[in-house]
Amino acid sequence: MKNNLCTICMRGGSKGVPNKNLREIHEKPLLAYTIEQALQSGLFEHVVISTDSNEIAETAKSFGAEAWFLRPTELATDQSPKLPVIQHVFQEAEKYYDHQFDVIVDLDVTSPLRKVKDITGAYNQFVNENAEILITACPSRKNPYFNMVEIVDGSIRKVKELDVPLNRRQDAPPVYDMNASIYIWKRDALLKHETLFTKGTTLFLMPEERSVDIDTELDFEFAEYMMGKAVGIYD
Repeated sequence: MKNNLCTICMRGGSKGVPNKNLREIHEKPLLAYTIEQALQSGLFEHVVISTDSNEIAETAKSFGAEAWFLRPTELATDQSPKLPVIQHVFQEAEKYYDHQFDVIVDLDVTSPLRKVKDITGAYNQFVNENAEILITACPSRKNPYFNMVEIVDGSIRKVKELDVPLNRRQDAPPVYDMNASIYIWKRDALLKHETLFTKGTTLFLMPEERSVDIDTELDFEFAEYMMGKAVGIYD
């Protein structure tokens, strides 16, 4: 077994989609899909849940994850950034298991359309490139060099300007949307850095159809449709 830890972080409160982590998609709670993907990957010694909700913890355990602590209140607010949450669960896990892990992989529960091959593919790229951090993304549908604008001091301008005007989107530098699906760190990188972006960060590309991050009711409905289509519910 590889010396890797998987974390899945879920708050009890959710404003965009109320109670989304426990909300059912095709007869299973949303959280079940990510837990099952983690377990099926065969990459992890432990799959650990960080949550402030007893109900989430108990439901997660019923699908095979481990949940033996509740997240501190100060790390479970609407304003709490995620990186300190992941650092916290990682440190708690090392104390609980009395064991030092080499690599931590965090899977976002709001990305149920990822496949196991995305997890294993991202991990293999991380190892092969000897990266210290890996993030996932998909090709962006909008490009700040071509068709994304901002308003500054009452004037509209492109978000990013080049010296040479562009006539086609295809000529713009490629850009990517982070899809919040998979994050990987070497142990020292997680504990040392307060950012995802270092010289040792690499990017793993996923297709758009597996990059939905559920943050709104529309996202939830789209994910439900895509998952149903994949198993033949919708023809």
